[in-house]
Amino acid sequence: MKRSVERILVTHAGSLPRPDDLLALNREQPTSPATAERLRSAVAEVVKKQVDLGVDVVNDGEYGKPTTDAVDYAAWATYVYGRLGGFERRAMTIEDTLKAIMGDSRDRRDFPGYYAQLTAARGVRRSGPIELPVSVAPIRYTGQALVQRDIANFKAALHNVPAEGAFMSAIVTGVQIGTSEFYRTKEEETIAVAEAMREEYRAIASAGLNVQIDDPWLVNVYEFEYSVSRDIAGFRTWAQQHVELVNHALEGIPEDRVRYHLCWGSWEGPHSADLPLHDVIDLLLRVNASQYSFEAANPQHEHEWQDWRKVKLPPGRALIPGVVTHKTTVLEHPETVAGRLVRYAEIVGKENVIAGTDCGLGGRIHPEVAWAKLKALADGAALASRRLW
Repeated sequence: MKRSVERILVTHAGSLPRPDDLLALNREQPTSPATAERLRSAVAEVVKKQVDLGVDVVNDGEYGKPTTDAVDYAAWATYVYGRLGGFERRAMTIEDTLKAIMGDSRDRRDFPGYYAQLTAARGVRRSGPIELPVSVAPIRYTGQALVQRDIANFKAALHNVPAEGAFMSAIVTGVQIGTSEFYRTKEEETIAVAEAMREEYRAIASAGLNVQIDDPWLVNVYEFEYSVSRDIAGFRTWAQQHVELVNHALEGIPEDRVRYHLCWGSWEGPHSADLPLHDVIDLLLRVNASQYSFEAANPQHEHEWQDWRKVKLPPGRALIPGVVTHKTTVLEHPETVAGRLVRYAEIVGKENVIAGTDCGLGGRIHPEVAWAKLKALADGAALASRRLW
């Protein structure tokens, strides 16, 4: 895993804007030769674009995770149901979908009018119901051919660019949105997903690429299940088990080949009930990864840089704070980016900081703004480097 030895390196959290024609092909003819060819060329284009913008540690934009949904940012999670056997999709209304995902959320209770308006707006934008997965048989990994396709496309693209490093994202073990009809408990289902997904993690690492585990679950379970009661103790009991399961799924993969991305979810909303980082930072550091990516720019979490003063970063590990955010279309000034990076460098050491984004930019903000934010990220990292070296 690359470190910031001579300057602050630049990376991002994963999803990048997909070309319109690739989105159309994925929806209209997902298995056609034309789609496969366009996927290959699109991956080559997005890898080159990242390097041209100043990104050092690149990925494939998550282009191999297609979506047939009108909201393409969900592909980072929903792709997995095309790679796991044992699920079938069931149609749900917009409101039932939000309840299935967000559960008993304090944010939804505190701002009912806002969420009612959001639900109505989404219903107008969509032409039909959302389909969510339900487990109906033993869960097993069936995505071997797809992950090898993505690896091949990405490695071919890397041959033509001077990238400093490369990573591929994979969903965390415990993301299940729908209900279970096969397993007796949600815990049994989660363990089955962990056993299945370790095949994808190992395939990425075996190909010589770094694997990023995308995990919004660690902090969002608090929002969805514990925020009304404010039961921190009960949440932490669950969270410790979750971290143990993540580490179990990563067994056999060297720690220095793993980066871990934590986020507080990207749904539209106030996020007034987000779990504070200080309530979970010790558990975050128990994940067997060498780099930790997390939200550090949005208004609910920017102040949490101070929490890193209270913990000791284990040797050989680094932070990837998100210093530009998808939560607003306002473009960060490079000086703002640099200031955020210098804060972290002064606490954990400049060699232990890599510039990142709060979360994936693809599908969440307009592509023009997303690319501009990546450029601001790189420009800000260059400013920080001049101050630190």
